Amino acid sequence: MWVYKKFSNLLSRLVALNSLVIFLVILLAGFSVKDYACFLVNSEDVTGQDLVVTLNGFLWRVSIAAFAIAGLFHYFTARKLVHPIKNLSRAAKEVMEGKAPEELAVPSSGELKELTENFNAMTASLVSFQEKREEMLRDIAHELRTPLTNINGYLEALQSGVIEGDPELFSSLLEESRRITGIVELITELNTWSSGTYFTEKPFEPLSIDTILKESLSAFRLKLDETFDLQEVRIEPSMVMGNKDGLKQVFTNILQNALDYNAGTELAINAALSDHFYSITISHTGQYIDPQKKDLIFERFYRLEESRSTKVTGAGLGLAISKSIVAAHKGRISLQTDGIRHTFNISLPADRAASKN
Repeated sequence: MWVYKKFSNLLSRLVALNSLVIFLVILLAGFSVKDYACFLVNSEDVTGQDLVVTLNGFLWRVSIAAFAIAGLFHYFTARKLVHPIKNLSRAAKEVMEGKAPEELAVPSSGELKELTENFNAMTASLVSFQEKREEMLRDIAHELRTPLTNINGYLEALQSGVIEGDPELFSSLLEESRRITGIVELITELNTWSSGTYFTEKPFEPLSIDTILKESLSAFRLKLDETFDLQEVRIEPSMVMGNKDGLKQVFTNILQNALDYNAGTELAINAALSDHFYSITISHTGQYIDPQKKDLIFERFYRLEESRSTKVTGAGLGLAISKSIVAAHKGRISLQTDGIRHTFNISLPADRAASKN
């Protein structure tokens, strides 16, 4: 048992095990025949043809006994060796059936150790993905339930004659319909950036990232002036490879988030080139965010206030879309906060070749 433990990989263990079995068979048969031959010659005075016949018969019996002993040794040793593989096979079958297997015990070394660790990581990822998918479906159902319930209620009332149609009612129905359409469009946009289909639908090209950021700020100029008394804006020029509409949507989502959750009078925006990356920070004082949960705001359908009324722009998808867009540009987006002072950080790879031209 201790012999194959000294070998780190499965192939070496099997070679060592088979070699050991062969060695034991030869050793057992050889020593048994030698000792028995000495006994016959010295103690029983058997010689000549009688000795040959006796030894042949003894050799057959010893060979069969050695084969049985070595076979049992080989069976129990090999069974222990392949036990982790059987566990992997069983767990893989459970995954195929849609079940979540328990975490497998990791062997001490070798390929099986690496394989088991990778399998455990894979199943954990699958379970996490399944949980997120189920959560997303629940969130989508929650988002669509209210407007659909309102529309159905109005239509049933119109059908039964309880109420009569008028411009105000039709305007309310149109608003609810637009809410549903807006949520579906946001989900479609998120899936486009997350699935990788943006390569064909949203081509990348060299862009002046500072110009895009300034255009986004111009679109919010009136709201920003009404909300913030002090605005500190420093934007350095640079080029990036990206999709203009996607990057503009990132800036729009973050600025809208800052306006929706603002609780102060100061806004600071700084954009500069640093270590081959174009880094953008947007800082303001806003509603409380638990620093331990700061990463959750980039999850789908997450809201700071679960009880507030839902709007198309408040479906909890804006920052999730921003994260997917930035990831598609090989960049990073994060939030730094002490609970009240929030700073969004966006980092995009700079296109230095385009910047020199």
